[in-house]
Amino acid sequence: MGRRAHGDSAYSGAVTFVIPLLEQTPEQLRDWFVREGFPAYRAGQVRKWVFQKLADGFDAMTDLPVELRRTLAERFAVWTTQIVRREVAADGTEKLLLALGDGQRIECVLLRDDKDRHTACISTQVGCAMGCAFCATGLDGVVRNLSSGEILEQLLRLQRIRQEHAEGRTAVLNVVVMGMGEPLLNLDALLPALATACDRNGLGLSERRITISTVGLPDGIRRLAAERCQYHLAVSLHAPDDELRNRLVPANRKFGVAGVLAAADAYFERTGRRVTFEYVLLAGVNDQPDHARRLVGLLRGRPSLVNLILYNPVPGLPYRTPSPEQVARFVEIAEQGGLNVVIRHRKGDRINAACGQLRRGTAEG
Repeated sequence: MGRRAHGDSAYSGAVTFVIPLLEQTPEQLRDWFVREGFPAYRAGQVRKWVFQKLADGFDAMTDLPVELRRTLAERFAVWTTQIVRREVAADGTEKLLLALGDGQRIECVLLRDDKDRHTACISTQVGCAMGCAFCATGLDGVVRNLSSGEILEQLLRLQRIRQEHAEGRTAVLNVVVMGMGEPLLNLDALLPALATACDRNGLGLSERRITISTVGLPDGIRRLAAERCQYHLAVSLHAPDDELRNRLVPANRKFGVAGVLAAADAYFERTGRRVTFEYVLLAGVNDQPDHARRLVGLLRGRPSLVNLILYNPVPGLPYRTPSPEQVARFVEIAEQGGLNVVIRHRKGDRINAACGQLRRGTAEG
């Protein structure tokens, strides 16, 4: 698909379309060059400019002939999104609200964990169909899947922010697919995008530095395991039993906690990658000592990591962040029970950095 253009119509009556460059595989791009009478190796030059030199447009590709650059600008678009808003928090977190070609909006975030490590959080859908009770993204449901190019473009946008500050040369980049949407419902677009991100002629990222987060769709987890990739898997558990999880994660009613854990076990067996279980702590809902003890009973003995997340409040939702004392007690019980626990502290809460908050706030404003 592409944007309608008028470049050739005045001469031949034909209708041409501007092709999103990031939607093209290396083979497709090379074939285009050959069909148009250009050397095939030029395709590799263009991809190097886009993925490694982070060129903003074809004019910057100075080792290409001027006429070729002009032709590429007429036929292709490097960018299909526009930055609607860019916000920066005191802790260095930066969030982008991007307008897509059809007017829909998505979010991506750059988290500066420390001077040596950054994390790019990207989206896979416009909205989300999972309807998790505490999440801003799911309040309006899902609109559509993102394309591979739209997923890649978020990474490029965030890489360009790092380039602005010369951070890409010093800080390692991790990628978490934890933004808007349920990634396992869009694997057809996500997997090619991540393959390009990890390709040495793409962004050159390591599979082991990419985490895919899911509410725990068993079929999707097994499909991902079958790919034999080395991506980390993070399962958003949030409750130690079906009764509570059905309330917090409605999709759980279709397969239950047992189904989620069985798929997670299969992922570990197939890939050897330890699974992370995400657990958002909600004051008075799932943060009590009994919840911690039942979580121990559920996960003890599994090669896993429990990532406790302090809730980032969403306007209009009734949930609150637990007190430091309640968090400490939960951690104590979990660790005494033999679980490996880390706490993810909030970042960017003053710029609506939780999934879907900036998009909703802008739409409502």
